Amino acid sequence: MAKIRHIAYRSKDPEGLMQFFIDGFEMELVQRRGNGAVDITDGTLNITILPMNRPTADGEPPRPGIEHMGFTVEDDDVARQKVLAAGARELSTINFGSDVHFEIKFEGPEGIVVDIGHWAGAAPIDEEAPVATHA
Repeated sequence: MAKIRHIAYRSKDPEGLMQFFIDGFEMELVQRRGNGAVDITDGTLNITILPMNRPTADGEPPRPGIEHMGFTVEDDDVARQKVLAAGARELSTINFGSDVHFEIKFEGPEGIVVDIGHWAGAAPIDEEAPVATHA
């Protein structure tokens, strides 16, 4: 099963929002990127706070708020095929040459952008049994 491990949030004040999460929720700064983005973590989930001056994956004008979410999977290639078979359109692949930041971007229903990838501060998939859910 895929696990949500990444949320990208577009902000007018990335530094202020980062400090809010650090002070209010004890999140930790993982890295500052050269493009003005910052990555923070709770030890499981990566939140990338993106500045407004960076382009979006789908070419739309950036607006504040959640821009996309990302999933870590056991096998990137198998998951890619499943997402495409489910009706997504592949947008792009971002690879900074390390295991720290890699993502394959897709556009799904209603224009949602989702990623399959790996992010700094995000936990890997574990082998624990799934938690029971109630419908």
